[in-house]
Amino acid sequence: MHYLAYEFTVTPVIPGNEVLMAFLEDFPFDSFEENETGFIAYINTENQINNAEIDSLKLEDILFSYAIKKIETVNWNQEWENNFKRVDIENLLSIRAPFHEINKNTKHTIIITPKMSFGTGHHQTTQLMCELMATQNFKNTNVLDMGCGTGVLTIFSELLGAKTALGIDIDDWSIENSIENAKMNNCNSLSFLKGNVETISTKSPYDIILANINKNVLKAQMNTYSTYLKSNGLLLLSGFFITDIDELIEKAKQQQLSFITKKSNNEWAALLFTRN
Repeated sequence: MHYLAYEFTVTPVIPGNEVLMAFLEDFPFDSFEENETGFIAYINTENQINNAEIDSLKLEDILFSYAIKKIETVNWNQEWENNFKRVDIENLLSIRAPFHEINKNTKHTIIITPKMSFGTGHHQTTQLMCELMATQNFKNTNVLDMGCGTGVLTIFSELLGAKTALGIDIDDWSIENSIENAKMNNCNSLSFLKGNVETISTKSPYDIILANINKNVLKAQMNTYSTYLKSNGLLLLSGFFITDIDELIEKAKQQQLSFITKKSNNEWAALLFTRN
């Protein structure tokens, strides 16, 4: 099995890398490796990509170029094991792989094997979501996690007391990995489905909806979040910059969602809303 390496040069690297990688989620790349000038995206040669679709991506205030190189077989398990570090979110949560030393100073622990999926907990937006989640009452709630990645937020919902939680993602690897991670953490009230907002099917609205994606997707799906959220239910959003806060609050307001509070970490932000 052979792979292609798409070597992206991104300006500025921060936050350009995260923004561009978010846009590339729809492409069948297996994994991403960040470096000083951007990142490398790996793809199996058996998969097909229309490079013109990448060339047509327009990102506000972010420039990128790329070169393609053929590489030999990569031991992906060894790659992520070498690079994946334990994530400790204050004394709240430790996100670790099975080979990491246990942190006994955190209230909760999630074990994951991220493989080729997004959402290892390293990014500020995931940490912000976990911090916001810990301030709310999840006991006996029904939770929806849009763009579940490796299932970290879905799993954390159950650890916080959720009765049920559904994770949805457009990526096959994410769903497979989320199911594996849920089993590893002995979570029995979680389910995962591949798809988008059209995949949501429930007669009962959700008590809490989580969405850590990106600004454009959040804006496009805001009406759906409001539709499937109970009256007085909670909506937690992240995946965007501090500069996007006002725009998202205004969009939420148009969908009968009231702003409660916000959190930030460097240039990234998270918002908490309730449905009127």
